[in-house]
Amino acid sequence: MAHHVSAPHPAPPPSAPDEPRSHPRVMEPVLLVILVVLSAVGAVIGIDLVSKLGISANTSVVGALVAMLIGRIPLGFLRRMRSVHRQNLAQSAISAATFASANALLTSVAVPYVFGRTDLVWPMLAGAFIGLVVDAWVLYRAFGSRLLPADAAWPPGTAAAETIKAGDRGGRRALILAGGTAVGLAGTLFSLPLSAAGVAFLGNVWALMMFGIGLMLRQYGPDLFHTDLGAGYIPHGVMVGAGVVALGQAVHLLLGRRERKRTAAVEQTPSAAPVEVADPSTAYTVDERALRLSLIRGYALFTGGAVVLAVLGGLIGDMSPLGLVGWVLFAAFAALVHELIVGLAAMQSGWFPSFAVTLIFLILGLAIGIPSVPLALLVGYVSATGPAFADMGYDLKAGWLLRREHRPWDPFEREGRRQQFLAALIGFAVALAVVALAWRSYFGQGLIPPVAKVYADTIKSGLSDPDAVRTMLLWAIPGAAIQLIGGTRRQMGVMLATGLLILTPQACWLVLGALVVRVGYRKLRGPAADEELNLVGAGLIAGSSLGDSAQILKT
Repeated sequence: MAHHVSAPHPAPPPSAPDEPRSHPRVMEPVLLVILVVLSAVGAVIGIDLVSKLGISANTSVVGALVAMLIGRIPLGFLRRMRSVHRQNLAQSAISAATFASANALLTSVAVPYVFGRTDLVWPMLAGAFIGLVVDAWVLYRAFGSRLLPADAAWPPGTAAAETIKAGDRGGRRALILAGGTAVGLAGTLFSLPLSAAGVAFLGNVWALMMFGIGLMLRQYGPDLFHTDLGAGYIPHGVMVGAGVVALGQAVHLLLGRRERKRTAAVEQTPSAAPVEVADPSTAYTVDERALRLSLIRGYALFTGGAVVLAVLGGLIGDMSPLGLVGWVLFAAFAALVHELIVGLAAMQSGWFPSFAVTLIFLILGLAIGIPSVPLALLVGYVSATGPAFADMGYDLKAGWLLRREHRPWDPFEREGRRQQFLAALIGFAVALAVVALAWRSYFGQGLIPPVAKVYADTIKSGLSDPDAVRTMLLWAIPGAAIQLIGGTRRQMGVMLATGLLILTPQACWLVLGALVVRVGYRKLRGPAADEELNLVGAGLIAGSSLGDSAQILKT
C-alpha cells in the first residue's frame, strides 16, 4: 500500500531546485582563474579602445557570454560555470577591469604625462588606484538605499542580467534577446548608436525624455539657434546648477529622520531565521543612517587618498601648509561629488558624464587659483572616480535581478553583493598591473586618451576666456530649476546636461522614438509589454557592447 507524505514546507519558486544554498565564491580555484583571465582581456580591450578610438566598451555582456560558453564545455570541473551567479561574477570582474583600466587608471596617469611631468605618472597611478577602490566601495555600501535604489533603471545592468537569464532558460526570451542583440550589433556596423534606443526601453521615462531633448538641442542647436550649445561652457553650466541641486537633494535625503514605508532593512531574529521580504524589489537594504556613514567614510577615505597623492607627488614642498590642507579637502570633496553626480546619471540613463563633471572641477580649480601641477594631480584623481561607481551599480543591478527569486533572499543577496565586490577588486588589481606594464608603450607611440589631452591643454591655457565662469553661472539657473522640478528619482536636470554634452548624430531620434514606442506599446499590451521591451532593450545594449568591444580587432 502506497503512503503519500505531504511536504512539510510550501513549494519553492520554480528556479529553486537549481539554486545553491550559499552564493558561489570568487576564491573557488576554477572560477578565480577564469576571473583573472577575463579581467586581463577586459583591461587590454579598455586601454586599447580608449587610447586609439577615445571610447570605452561595457564588456560585462562579453564576460557573461564567455562564462556561458565555458559552462557548456563537456568537462566536469567546468560545469559549475553554468550557474548564473558564477556568470554574474565573471561579468562583474571583466567590466570592472575594463572601466578601471580605461576610464580610471590610464586616463588619470595620462594627464601629468601630457602636462610634461612624466615623473608624476607613478604617484598619479597610486593615487588613482586608491580613488578607484574607494569609489567602488562607496557604491557597494550605498547600493540599495533611497539615494541609489536597486530597483532603479541601471540599464546596462539590466541588459547583462537579461542576457544571462535568457542564456540559462532559453525559449522565447532567448529568441527575443538574440534578435535585439543582432540588431544592436548590426547598428554598430552602420555607426548607429542603437544602445540609446535600448536604454530608452529600460530607463526612467522622464529622465530619458530630458536626455533626448538635450541630445537634440546639441545636434540641432546650430541650425535652430545659430549657436553650438555644446560650446562656451553652456552644458557645463547646466550641469553645475543641476549638480548643486542634486547634491542638496542628496543631503536632504541623508538628513531626513523619517523612514520611508518602503525601507525594509532586513534584520535577523534571535533564532537566526531571516525576516522575509514579500517582494525584494520594494525593499531598501540600506537605511539612511548606513548611507550617511558610508558617504562620510567615503569622504574620509578620499581624503586619505588625496594625502597619499600629495606626499608621493611632492606637493608638500610646493605648497604652503594651509594651501595643502585646502587642496586635500577640495580634492576629496570633488571626488565624492563627482562620483555621486556620475552615479545618478548612470543609474537613470546608462551614460555617465565623467568628462564633463571633471572639467567643471578643473575650471573651478583654475578660478580659485590652484597652481598648475597640483591642479593636474587633482584632475587626475577626480577623473579616477565615477566610472567605477557607475559600473559597480550596473553589476550589482544585474546580480540583484538574478538573485531576487532566491529564498531566503536577504542573506543570499548580501553575500552575492560581497562576492561581486571581491570580483571587482580582482578586476581592479589586474587592470593596475596591465596599465603599469603598458602605459610607457602606449604613450610612447602617442596613443593617449583624448580627454586627458583636453584636461592638460585646459590647465596649460588657464581661463583664457574670462566669460567662462559667468556663462556657467548663468546657465546654472535653468539647470537647477529643472533638477528641482524633477526631484531625486527623475534627475531631469542632470540628464538634460548629459544630453547637451554628447554629440552623437541621430541618438536623439533613437531615444525619443523608442520612448514613443514604449509608451504606445504599453498602452496596447498592458503590463505584459514591460518584459518584452526589457528584453529588446537589453538585446540592443548587448549587441552595441559586443560591437564596441569588437572594434579592438579593427585597431
